[in-house]
Amino acid sequence: MRIATFRPSKGPIKRFFLILSFLGLGFLTACANVIPPCTAKTSPPSSEFRNTKWELVRWNLAPNSKGEVRARQIPQGDNSNPIQITFDANGERVSGSTGCNRFTARITEDARGFTLDQIASTKMACTPQRMELENDFLYELNDYRSIVRNGDQLLMIGADREVLSFIQKSNSSK
Repeated sequence: MRIATFRPSKGPIKRFFLILSFLGLGFLTACANVIPPCTAKTSPPSSEFRNTKWELVRWNLAPNSKGEVRARQIPQGDNSNPIQITFDANGERVSGSTGCNRFTARITEDARGFTLDQIASTKMACTPQRMELENDFLYELNDYRSIVRNGDQLLMIGADREVLSFIQKSNSSK
C-alpha cells in the first residue's frame, strides 16, 4: 500500500503561499485585541446590562487598506471625565458622559438584540478635539451593528467596523 505525500512545489508558488500565510498570521495578531473569545456572548439581551456602568477604554478604527487595525486616541474629558455609559435599573434607558456633555438614549429590543435610539445630549462647549470625539462617539452609539459581552468587557462593533471597547465599572464610583 502506498501512502501519498504532499510535497509543495518550489519556486514562486511556494513563496506566494508563504507570504500569504505570514500576512494572514500578521492580520490575526493585529486583530487579537479586537476579536472576542469564543465564550463571549454576542447580542445579549438588554436585561443583562441593567444597573451597570461601562467606561470606554479603547477605540479601534476600521482596518486600513493594509489590514492594519489602529487605535484612536481617547483623551480624558474636561475635568478628567471619561466616556461612560450607564444602563438604568429598568432596562429602558442608557445615560452617560462623553467627557464633556451628558447624553441619554432609549433602549429598544427585538429578536436580534437591542439598539439605542432617541439619543439626546447636552450642548456645552468643549475643545474642538473633544467635540469631534463626542460627535463620533454618539454616531457610533446610534449606528453600531453588534454588541458582544465577555464578563466585564463590552464591545460595540459599528457598521463602519470600528470597535468601542468598554470595561465594567462599579456603579458606586463617579
